[in-house]
Amino acid sequence: MLGVSVQPEPCFDDLLQIDPHLRPVVPRIGDVYNLYQQTWRRLSQTPHVFEQYKEFGLAVQGDNSIRCKEWAPNLSKLSLAGDFNDWNKEEYVFKCLDNGVWELVIPPSASGSCRIPHLSDIRLFCTDKQGHFFDRVSPWARYVTQTNKRVYYNQTFYNPDEGYSWYHPRPKAPRVLYIYESHVGISSNEPKISTYMEFADKVIPRIAKLGYNTIQLMAVMEHAYYASFGYQVTSFFAPSSRFGTPDELKYLVDTAHKHKILVLLDLVHSHASNNTKDGLNSFDGSDSHYFLPGDSGKHSQWNSRLFDYNKTETLSFLLSNLQYWLDVFRFDGFRFDGVTSMLYHHHGILYSFSGNYHEYFDHNLNMDAVVYMMVANAYLHHRYPNLVTIAEDVSGYPGLCLPVAMGGVGFDYRLAMSVPDMWIKLLKESKSDKEFNMGHIAFTLNNRRYKEKTIAYVESHDQALVGDKTIAFWLMDSEMYTNMSELSPLTPRIERGLALHKMLRLITFSLAGEGILTFMGNEFGHPEWLDFPRAGNNESYLYCRRQYNLVDDDMLRYKFLNRFDGFILEMEGKYQWLDKPNAFIYLCHEDDKVISYVRGGTCFVFNFNWESFTDYPVRVETPGKYKVVMDSDHKYFGGQGRVNATTEHFSYNDDGKVFIKTYLPSRTGLAYRIDTD
Repeated sequence: MLGVSVQPEPCFDDLLQIDPHLRPVVPRIGDVYNLYQQTWRRLSQTPHVFEQYKEFGLAVQGDNSIRCKEWAPNLSKLSLAGDFNDWNKEEYVFKCLDNGVWELVIPPSASGSCRIPHLSDIRLFCTDKQGHFFDRVSPWARYVTQTNKRVYYNQTFYNPDEGYSWYHPRPKAPRVLYIYESHVGISSNEPKISTYMEFADKVIPRIAKLGYNTIQLMAVMEHAYYASFGYQVTSFFAPSSRFGTPDELKYLVDTAHKHKILVLLDLVHSHASNNTKDGLNSFDGSDSHYFLPGDSGKHSQWNSRLFDYNKTETLSFLLSNLQYWLDVFRFDGFRFDGVTSMLYHHHGILYSFSGNYHEYFDHNLNMDAVVYMMVANAYLHHRYPNLVTIAEDVSGYPGLCLPVAMGGVGFDYRLAMSVPDMWIKLLKESKSDKEFNMGHIAFTLNNRRYKEKTIAYVESHDQALVGDKTIAFWLMDSEMYTNMSELSPLTPRIERGLALHKMLRLITFSLAGEGILTFMGNEFGHPEWLDFPRAGNNESYLYCRRQYNLVDDDMLRYKFLNRFDGFILEMEGKYQWLDKPNAFIYLCHEDDKVISYVRGGTCFVFNFNWESFTDYPVRVETPGKYKVVMDSDHKYFGGQGRVNATTEHFSYNDDGKVFIKTYLPSRTGLAYRIDTD
């Protein structure tokens, strides 16, 4: 019924061919797959399991009546009221059906119109079986709003006379992903909360001009606490109203599709906000409902609730939520947040993975959560062939990005989370560039699971948050306030910072993955850090914005970093190295501070040294005449222009190995290819 065929026996031979070291844990992988089969059979007996968003919550019918439906097994009474009926709690009372399902039909008005006007505030009023009375927001609410007069959110009935008309089809999935990680609220130069419309009209054209083909949109699912960055979700089916209306979010997605850009939703299914008044927690007065009971249902570090992935109603809620965002808002896929927390009962808290495979598959493995992700990936990839799913996992779980039929979890990509941690640690702890460890850098960048695609990035939103700072600010610090103008002297610190910023991006984007990601603003070296308004900063928006005005000012040096970022994407599109196998690293020279490797026919060389080298031997794969095709030191990118792009480098043989000789300026990244002219 669900449209996906489930193999009686998974193809573990293919899995073991990719990674023979998994053989000792194959029985455990088999247990997971058996549970996956059982879950499919159970879900196939649940009507419309992926489309229950059409059944539950509030739905306007053809005659303008409103059907209301909720699952609340611990309630003894349920009613609906709002400003449309002067908050009369006894006028519209639900009828209890089977299995804890409650239903109410509100007839149309005498004139035939919908009895609840558009944008009316409404709430559910509940009495549980223990006699407690409380009010809640529907878990299926599609729009919730907050006024200055109250601290909590109300459900707002969203029923405009005319819905949004889509103009542009979904674009096809690109060869590889160039992801622009974005947050609508902080996307303005001004210290304020920006909107879906402003992002669509002002930021998306920037993204398209640079060459990014995918937007990863954060903080869309409604969250009562703005400073949570969207990771404390209160209403799973409601786009955040602080940025605009649901139709305005549709306009944003449609605008991205106009530019042939995919839009991925940053999805939070790993936990839910602890809020009761306007969240899922204790919706029907019970401790469990959609969650695990007791301490097992609480995340100790996040102060949030943990889902019971074995419960059919929870699975229906989450799976319907996936299809809702894809069908109603036309998102093109998801970045699953907090996957490490989902994978293990210990949630990765105070746990260090040594690489022993038994650590991944022992009693700490949360098989129910793994199966939920397998079901989601299998079904959605079947229904939406161009769908993209990305997993945020720091543990390195084997098979996370392998097909479900093979025994994997079915994601398309995983994030290379160790890479930004490595860069930040390097810049924090190194007293000078002499302490840069070339072997450690190259190993970290090139170390990823075979046949499992990875998204590489230098920094994301995590590294920009208060308590840390952007890579550019680590490199140049307070001099960014005084010496980023071309009218001011190019100080040694700014010169080094600009050079290393470009090098770190090029080496990461060419070596560390099969796709790339940039957090908004970091492409041009955004200064400082990110801090949401909160009591600790007097509710200030000063650091809760992206200063695109810096890169728009032609007198400032930010433009050089921005140009180089776009150039990397342009050259990757031309030479296509990201979808090629891992690079072969030919050189990691600790004394010279040089790394060189070849990937997809392009030879990359990085000189992290503060000194330059002449006639430096660089290993290549194929004999021929080579020319430089990428040069981070080019004057157009704010460099010194020390490399002559017209120079021809003829290969030579040394003991059966092929080399070219090059000039390596200090703190420069170069790329060479065979000259075919």
